[in-house]
Amino acid sequence: MTATNNAASDTGFTALFIRRPVMALVLNTLIAVAGLAAFYGVEVRELPDVDRAVVTVNTIFEGAAAETVDRELTDVIEGAVARVSGVKSISSTSSFGTSRVTIEFNDGVDLDVAASDVRDGVGRVADQMPDTADAPRIVKADANSDPVMRLAVTSDTMSVQDMTVLVQDQIEDELAAVPGVADVQVYGDRDKIFRIDVDQNKLASLGFTVADLRTALASVAFDSPAGSITTADQDLIVRPTADVTTPEEFENIIIGGTTRIRDVATVTLGPDIGQTTLRSNGKTGIGLGIIRQAESNTLDISTGVRAAVAALQADLPQGMSIKVTSDDAVFVNGAVHEVEIALGLSVSIVLIVIFVFLLDWRATLIPGLAMPVAMIGTIAAIYLAGFSVNILTLLALVLATGLVVDDAIVVLENIVRRRNEGMGPRAAAVLGAQEVFFAVIATTLTLVAVFVPISFLPGQTGGLFREFGFVLAISVLLSAVVALTLCPMLASRMLSVAPLHHQGGSGFGARIGGALNTLYRRCLRICLDAPWIVLLVALLFAATAFTLFGTIRQELTPTEDRAVVLMRVDAPQGVSLDYTTQQMQKIEKLIQPLRDSGEIRNTFESAGRNGAYNAGFMVMTLAPWDERTRSQQQIMADISRLTRQVPSVRVFPM
Repeated sequence: MTATNNAASDTGFTALFIRRPVMALVLNTLIAVAGLAAFYGVEVRELPDVDRAVVTVNTIFEGAAAETVDRELTDVIEGAVARVSGVKSISSTSSFGTSRVTIEFNDGVDLDVAASDVRDGVGRVADQMPDTADAPRIVKADANSDPVMRLAVTSDTMSVQDMTVLVQDQIEDELAAVPGVADVQVYGDRDKIFRIDVDQNKLASLGFTVADLRTALASVAFDSPAGSITTADQDLIVRPTADVTTPEEFENIIIGGTTRIRDVATVTLGPDIGQTTLRSNGKTGIGLGIIRQAESNTLDISTGVRAAVAALQADLPQGMSIKVTSDDAVFVNGAVHEVEIALGLSVSIVLIVIFVFLLDWRATLIPGLAMPVAMIGTIAAIYLAGFSVNILTLLALVLATGLVVDDAIVVLENIVRRRNEGMGPRAAAVLGAQEVFFAVIATTLTLVAVFVPISFLPGQTGGLFREFGFVLAISVLLSAVVALTLCPMLASRMLSVAPLHHQGGSGFGARIGGALNTLYRRCLRICLDAPWIVLLVALLFAATAFTLFGTIRQELTPTEDRAVVLMRVDAPQGVSLDYTTQQMQKIEKLIQPLRDSGEIRNTFESAGRNGAYNAGFMVMTLAPWDERTRSQQQIMADISRLTRQVPSVRVFPM
């Protein structure tokens, strides 16, 4: 017996780490340190990055009908971008005054290169577009996608047109410069314009037409090089100024002869006819929607935008404020935190269960050390593979908690069995680990073979679960390494001499263990005596599961409480923007009790969308989950009930 033990102690893979405990400690410490170092560099996001490279070309053609936009702009742009390499699909939308062409590229195409190619293609056909159309805007995202953040600019002292100047000159550019931001959508802005109301009778009585008035206005801002005046002592550059900046200056423009504009028209300075209106928390203002760039991170965008908002707020005039009304990153952080809590609970429960069955803190500590080493080391693998810490990878770690500790328990249990047979600590550790060595390897490879194919599923589902399968596989592999190196070394030095089982004891744990052992023995005897009954029950369960599977609702992700309620509002065709705005204000008053109760923290409502005056949307940010008693779905049902009191519009909470 002694010779066998000595031989076992001197040979084998696990014996090496038992003879060299420092080597085992260093190996596992390196795994843990690599994971901790990667933890601070790995990307954190809601879901794995499954975005394809998408580029959108937006073009404004004011006053043009949808058919004209489609013929003069959309067709031309589609033909230009169709020749760009790597294009997977092209879709377009032509509406009143607006053309939108969305180009989706194949997997693996660099977004920056794709945007540059699209810009070059559009530039080659610029001379084929109408002169009165604005220059196309290239956006590295799907312009139809919802903003990841919404901000409201309001003021108690400034008009909307004055705020528009600040938004266009200062705020919009600062937010667009944040890394990961593809575009900044603006709602409710109003440019200052000069409005000329012509008296047709006076104009005709003086022998002029509207064309004459237009010619006079077109030439008023004429600016040309005027040269310089040079003398012996100085050289003066001459610059003619022909700027017209006030209504009075417009009225003094000569149409012909001695007739001026004031003789036939009235000039006023006021806001332009807007395409949208914006109200936030009961105040009229300007809204900003942050569009996420394809393949970018919502959390990084949120951090950058909030930093930019804090810097901008310090420079804004007194009485003017910019506020974040909704932020998708809040839900992402909350969801990741909840999964982290679940991970911590699962680890704690596993350790408690191990202690209940072993009743020895030293034996519990061995898998308790092996489990975090394997799981922390998985973070290093996530970082090296270019993956991210997200809900799915964290769920994979939660699932792996039980799988990771299995190998350590198998090794530990066999070492304990050998120890109870009277073997010495070192011999029991070596022989016990060697006996289950191939069993641990076989179990590990079997689990890897199950999880790895998940990473190769096709389509968007495959993209989502690629990281999930990889994390499970790598965590199981690391658990085998830790179980065969660290666990035997610790067991040879930490296990107590006393038997680590419940048989033969008289305590409460021994009675529970004995009762469970007796119950299992009886159940096993029944199953062995009546195998056909066992088979019949198994088939019954399988048939029931197969039948019920078809009745279960299938969806990519379950319904979640994201603490945000989106609401689409549709008014009858042909109504004005003011009408839609009035109806949305009625809805705002109806949901005011929810704001007063604190369930709704912020509202962001806009009338007019994509050139349609009868369309609007509303975003209601709810209170944090721990500060309200009702779920998002319950609040949505309450909102639906309240908005039925506005029969002139159709409301669709989402």
